[in-house]
Amino acid sequence: MQEPTFFILTALVRSPLHGYGVMQAVEQLSDGRVTLKAGTLYAALDRLTTAGLVAVEREEAVAGRLRRYYVLSDDGRAALEAAVERMRSDATVAAARLREAFGFVVGVRHA
Repeated sequence: MQEPTFFILTALVRSPLHGYGVMQAVEQLSDGRVTLKAGTLYAALDRLTTAGLVAVEREEAVAGRLRRYYVLSDDGRAALEAAVERMRSDATVAAARLREAFGFVVGVRHA
């Protein structure tokens, strides 16, 4: 799972969000590492909707424009949970190798 997809799904865990809300949440959750342009975001949301990972919960007209609210689907939750477990496992392997090779302790930086 690509990092933008990971953060889009993560943004939708707590509540439905419209596109701009997703953009803001992704930037906040990633500490500014991931910033999505509107075209990239909506293409990703369309792809994730087609894949069944997110769904449109509702649509409303705001100032003459249609605003869609997206929600994480059950399949999206399962995919996100699997990604989190894979990342944990990968990080454990990397930390063990660093510790073996350099005495690296997770969470401690050496100057």
